[in-house]
Amino acid sequence: MSDSDRIARHTVGRRAPGMARLSLAVALALAAPGMVLAQTAKERELEARVAQLEKMVEQLVAQQQQTQTQVADTQAQVTEVKTAQAQMPKPAPEGKQPIQGTTIMATANPGTTFSYGGFIKMDAMATDTSDGRIADGSAGRMFYLPSQIPVGDDTAEGGDAYTDFHAQFSRFWFSADHVTDAGDKFKAYIEADMFGGGNNALAGNETATNTYGITLRQAYVSWNEWLAGQTWSNFMDVAALPDAVDFIGPTDGTVFVRQAQLRYTKGPWSVSVENPQTTVTPYLGTAARFNTGDNVAPDITARWLTKGDWGHFTVAGLVRQFKFGDDTETGAAISVSGKFNLGANDDIRYAVNAGSGIGRYLALGLGSDVVQDANGDLHALDGYGAFAGWRHAFNPKLRGNLFYSMAHFDNDVDITGYGVTERAHSLHANLIYSPFPKLDLGAELIYGQRFLEDDREGDLSRLHTHVKFSF
Repeated sequence: MSDSDRIARHTVGRRAPGMARLSLAVALALAAPGMVLAQTAKERELEARVAQLEKMVEQLVAQQQQTQTQVADTQAQVTEVKTAQAQMPKPAPEGKQPIQGTTIMATANPGTTFSYGGFIKMDAMATDTSDGRIADGSAGRMFYLPSQIPVGDDTAEGGDAYTDFHAQFSRFWFSADHVTDAGDKFKAYIEADMFGGGNNALAGNETATNTYGITLRQAYVSWNEWLAGQTWSNFMDVAALPDAVDFIGPTDGTVFVRQAQLRYTKGPWSVSVENPQTTVTPYLGTAARFNTGDNVAPDITARWLTKGDWGHFTVAGLVRQFKFGDDTETGAAISVSGKFNLGANDDIRYAVNAGSGIGRYLALGLGSDVVQDANGDLHALDGYGAFAGWRHAFNPKLRGNLFYSMAHFDNDVDITGYGVTERAHSLHANLIYSPFPKLDLGAELIYGQRFLEDDREGDLSRLHTHVKFSF
């Protein structure tokens, strides 16, 4: 190869890279408009897809909101249906008709709470009295009543036991409670049992129907600290009564009165004005004891109470006016009572009651309030009574009680004569078994005595049993 050829090839070889770069630049320049056009189309496609997705998301959100609204509406409809179903009477069991087909609409204030309860109780007892029998159908045949223990001499008929069954102390109560927006508390309460006797020739006896009338026990309304109506006397400590199978239990020594009253309670203190009544024993027993309705002033009571985990203790006072015709007399009495817990399974219950003119309040009227002298003047009769009881729980289903009760009256025999009650006492022991909650099966042994001023006395021995279901 000639020198001129080698120089020419070398020149061409050296220029090739530059030309390649120039060619590439020219190609890119020519291709750039196409690339720009291609990227713009893709972006437009992406933007269109993004817009479509955004629209789909908006549609999904709208559908979700609509679904939530439908769910809320459905829940509200379900709630309305359930409320309506709850207010409708429940279907009667197969073969029985419903009591009524419409909702009971009470006329009480809105928000009033209604409650009711009571118990079914059957009493069965065998009684032996030393000096004659207690009259059939009288209260002493249904529960321990010391004033009806027959008293006689050694020739009186007695010694044969007699048996009684009844369900007259079955009870029910109804209560309506209301609290205002301002916090005022109202309560209306009524309670009754069947200890009301009969109202026709076949009722109230054991010949055929054993039909007895309803007896009003309590009926009152309360407003915060105020109470008006019939309930237990403020002079009585119901919480101290022993757990008895008998209707009352320690009747001899306890205060036991229900009557109409107006009461005010503030903290541990309570005061009341209560229905007055005077029981009178005539001079030398020339006539039967009687009640008067001549009183002008009400019976006035006051009570102080303290309580805690240990039990409770209370002191009460009573002031009374006695009136018959134009003659008046005054009397006063005091009561100390309570319950003291001796651990989880034992407690002691007690009461001491004493005063001048306490007769109507003590032992269901075992003594009178006043006696008349030869001139017809009234004299308040002094008396006192007490009881003490021990309660023990052997286990959660079995418990027992042992208690003693007594009463004594200071009669002036020159005015009253010798045929009036001087004293009475009784001893009680019981066992109460509860195989199921609210069901009590009880048996109580009772021995009681009543003494007259002339030293005559009568005894009572009784086995009292009951079946009681509370609701």
